Amino acid sequence: MNSVELFAGAGGLALAASEAGFRHLAILERDKYACHTILENRRRGVAYVSEWPEVEPTDVREFDYSRLTGPVHLVSGGPPCQPFSLGGKHRAYKDSRDMFPEAVRAVRELQPLAFVFENVRGLVRASFASYFEYILLQLQYPEITKRSDEDWPEHLARLERHHTSGRRRGLRYNVVFQVLNAADFGVPQRRERVFIVGFRSDLDIRYSFPRPTHSLDRLLWSQYVTGEYWDRHEVATRDRPEPPARLRPRIEKLRGTLVPPEGEAWRTVRDAISDLPDPLSREARLIPNHEFNPGARAYPGHTGSPLDEPAKTLKAGAHGVPGGENMLALPDGTVRYFTVRESARLQMFPDAFYFPGSWTETMRQLGNAVPTALGRAVLSSVAARLRSVVKD
Repeated sequence: MNSVELFAGAGGLALAASEAGFRHLAILERDKYACHTILENRRRGVAYVSEWPEVEPTDVREFDYSRLTGPVHLVSGGPPCQPFSLGGKHRAYKDSRDMFPEAVRAVRELQPLAFVFENVRGLVRASFASYFEYILLQLQYPEITKRSDEDWPEHLARLERHHTSGRRRGLRYNVVFQVLNAADFGVPQRRERVFIVGFRSDLDIRYSFPRPTHSLDRLLWSQYVTGEYWDRHEVATRDRPEPPARLRPRIEKLRGTLVPPEGEAWRTVRDAISDLPDPLSREARLIPNHEFNPGARAYPGHTGSPLDEPAKTLKAGAHGVPGGENMLALPDGTVRYFTVRESARLQMFPDAFYFPGSWTETMRQLGNAVPTALGRAVLSSVAARLRSVVKD
C-alpha cells in the first residue's frame, strides 16, 4: 500500500509506516538538518529507510501532488506542534507554522483511502476547542474550502451547517481522534499525543484505536510485589528503592490481590538503556551517538527522568526546559544529560539509525519525533482495516 509522509522530521512516523507495511511515494520535510538525517540513514542502508524515495528540503505549501504516480492509500504526518504546544506561544491559527491547512490540502488533492495525523495533547485543550473542531470538520469535508472573503470562524460555521444538514455528497471522511500515551504501547517514555484518523466514507470501514498493551500497574507489580523487575536488572536487595510515596496506596492495593494486572509492564529508562556503557567510559566511544554532554544540573522544577520509570516527555529544546526532560536522574542523586543514543532509544529508533548533527540539533529532531512503537501501533491498526478493501 502506498503512502505520502508530510512533515517527516527525522522520520519517526515514516519509519513506523514502513514497519506497518506502507511504501512511501514521497517524504516531505522542510528542515535541511532533518533531511540530512534521513539521507544519511538511507546512505547507510538502514532497514526500511534504504527503500525510501529521495528526500530534500521541501515546503509542503509548494509541493505539487500531481507529480505522484499510482494510488495513494495513506497520507500521514505530524504538522508542526509549536502553535499548540504548552511550551510555545499558543497562537494556533495565528502562527505561521500552523500547517493543518496543508494537511487538509493533501487530503483533498490526493483523496487517500485513509489519513493519520499526530500532534501534541495541547491541541485538544479547551482554549483551542473551536479551532480543533474546525480542523476536524475540514478533514471530514476537505472539498468545502475556505472562500477568499471568509475568516476561519465563518468557514467553521459553514462547515457546521453542512455537517448538520444531512447532505453527504462529495469527498468525505469518517474521522475520529484520541489522546494516546506512548508508555501504554511499550515506549519507555510518558508522551501523550493526539492522533487523528480518517477513512474515506465510501469504504464503509469501522475503526477503533488500538487498546493499550502496557500499564503502570503491571510495572509496579513487577517492582514492588514480585520483585521480578529488580531481579532481571540484577539490582541487589539493599539497593532497591522504597516505593514512591505518591504510589504507595496503589501498590498496597496490588499487594492485596493474587492476580497480576493484564498486559505488559510499562518500560522504564533502565529497561531502555541499561545495556549501554557509561557515556564517560572508553567502551562508549564504540557506540555511535553515545557521547557525554556536560553541564547538566538539577534545581526545583528541573529534576530529570527517574531511572526506574518511563522517561518524561523528551522536549525539542536542547536542555529540556522546564522540567529537565532531557536529563537522567540517577539513584545516587546526580543528574546528567541523556546521550543522543539514549534519547533515540527512548523514542525507539533502531540502534542502526544514526544522527549526524550536533547534540543540540539532534535533540531538537528527537524531541519533535513520534516514538516509532506508538506510530506503528496506530498505523498497523489502520493498515489492517485497509487490507480488507485494497486489492493486491
